[in-house]
Amino acid sequence: MAENSFFSDKVALVTGSSRGIGRAVALALAKAGADVVVNHSKPEGSSKRKAEEVCLEIGELGRKAIAVPADIGSKSSVGEMIEAVSGWRGRLDFLVLNAARAPFKPIEKLLERELRQLVETNYMGNIFCIQKALPLLEAAGGKIVFISSLGSRFYNPSYPLGSMKAAMETLVRDCAESLGDRGVSVNAVCGGIVRTDSFKTLRQYMEELESIPDELCVSPEALADVVVFLCSPAARGVRGQTVVVDNGLSNRLYRPAWVKKPKS
Repeated sequence: MAENSFFSDKVALVTGSSRGIGRAVALALAKAGADVVVNHSKPEGSSKRKAEEVCLEIGELGRKAIAVPADIGSKSSVGEMIEAVSGWRGRLDFLVLNAARAPFKPIEKLLERELRQLVETNYMGNIFCIQKALPLLEAAGGKIVFISSLGSRFYNPSYPLGSMKAAMETLVRDCAESLGDRGVSVNAVCGGIVRTDSFKTLRQYMEELESIPDELCVSPEALADVVVFLCSPAARGVRGQTVVVDNGLSNRLYRPAWVKKPKS
């Protein structure tokens, strides 16, 4: 995606952007012309190393980037992250809520600590980010984009994260209404089957995923392009919407040409 003058000197914060979809979004926004805050969960280890690698890639694109660790499930940690953003550039134009964490197991088997983590990270954590970032976003007339998935509307075994995605899609609608008068736009992107690290794990619980042809899968870059669109003036008429990016996977109930037959 070519650099767009609208994005020049603007600042984006992408939560969970050291890898996968978040990384693709961070790079796409940088290519469009924005400087990027690359959030990662842990202050040390592979999380930090990967975040720093993304920052180097952004630097090679001619944009600025910093890596900021924060566990979004902790309100104080989110507050420290937003303080770091403000101290770095003094502004925030785009908040992309991508970070997620959840076990792969049926809801009825979730332990209490897993259930609390599911809600604290994937629902409360996103609200913390919105609350703490709101003063900066309001000052900039900023945009919030949430990254959802088809698990929000279709059953997937061992994927309790889907219920949190559904809750967040509702929150996107509500925030679009409550923050619209304050000049902040809120939307979401719902991704289909994206071949990331999570996909590699999820396919252990869903044999059918292996049968889905490549043309019905979607790349992280395809989702990232829609995020950039929703952050741009071209999306000025889009408010409180969840845009599905799945190469048409969810258009049809049955696709007998590729669905595996049950084992006898």
